[in-house]
Amino acid sequence: MTSSMETVKVGGSDMGIYLGMPHGNGPFPAVVVSQAAGGVDEFIQSIVDQLAAEGYAAAAPELYHRTTEEIERTTGKTRRQLLDDMEIVADIDATVSFLQSHPSVNSRQIGVTGFCMGGRVAWLAAVSNPDFKVCVPFYGGFITDPWGQATESPFELSKNINCPMMFHFGEIDRNPSLGDMAIFDEELTRLGKAHEFHVYPGADHRFLDHTYTAYQEEASRLAWARTLNFLAANLKG
Repeated sequence: MTSSMETVKVGGSDMGIYLGMPHGNGPFPAVVVSQAAGGVDEFIQSIVDQLAAEGYAAAAPELYHRTTEEIERTTGKTRRQLLDDMEIVADIDATVSFLQSHPSVNSRQIGVTGFCMGGRVAWLAAVSNPDFKVCVPFYGGFITDPWGQATESPFELSKNINCPMMFHFGEIDRNPSLGDMAIFDEELTRLGKAHEFHVYPGADHRFLDHTYTAYQEEASRLAWARTLNFLAANLKG
């Protein structure tokens, strides 16, 4: 596989995209990878690289591209706190458009995954963009909260999901908790949305992140194997 940093314009701002491509000409199915709170860091880049090695064009957009240290100082808010759902949707849509215009990408076979904050973004992407064929959030918190100027949360927009979802939860995670999982499951079941939820015993938030102290090898291996099978069934089948 090969990796590169690409740039697209979103609302007059340059947004970086970490892109991983399999060897060959394609067309390849694609996966948008949504960052955690740390940004498009070593862990997120490793996920992109792993997906590319599995035959996917994988793209991780830098969602903090509108924020500077000066803005953080003057507002007293962190980069994460400055995110706005409408702007996130614009960033995800721009990433999808970038992939769809790539000559080596199968424009009809695109999925989305994300980790921590990015798990929430993956759910938001699934309710906002009908082009996604599969959605895989990992321990996404704050799904019931709107961010920025948004008036409805990703959870409140769940009726708009039109692709199957696989959600991974850590058993001892507090956000999302197992109580949150029950609420999500009840709502998706009520709406008739195809979904499967997996709980990993003893696992906490960020259990898949090998750069973090909560990393749990056994849970990570199982969750990743399930994810690859789910992606393949919905994007390669």
